[in-house]
Amino acid sequence: MNVVYNSDNYYVVEYADRRGFELVDKHSRRSTFFQGDVAEKFAQSVNHIMAEDSSPENIDEFLSSFGVVMGQPLVLH
Repeated sequence: MNVVYNSDNYYVVEYADRRGFELVDKHSRRSTFFQGDVAEKFAQSVNHIMAEDSSPENIDEFLSSFGVVMGQPLVLH
């Protein structure tokens, strides 16, 4: 488990052994998990956004676009 990003609003955790990423919205207390090819595309997109502008506001704005797929309520984190 590797924390890739952590802000007041979101965190992104990489699970290399599962080829996956977990995205958590701290305010809504919801998450989603990307695995395989989708996880690779997500990682490329995050890396691209960070290379353009690594400010928390910019990254949080990008991550907020995934709100519609964050359907898993947090039970323990």
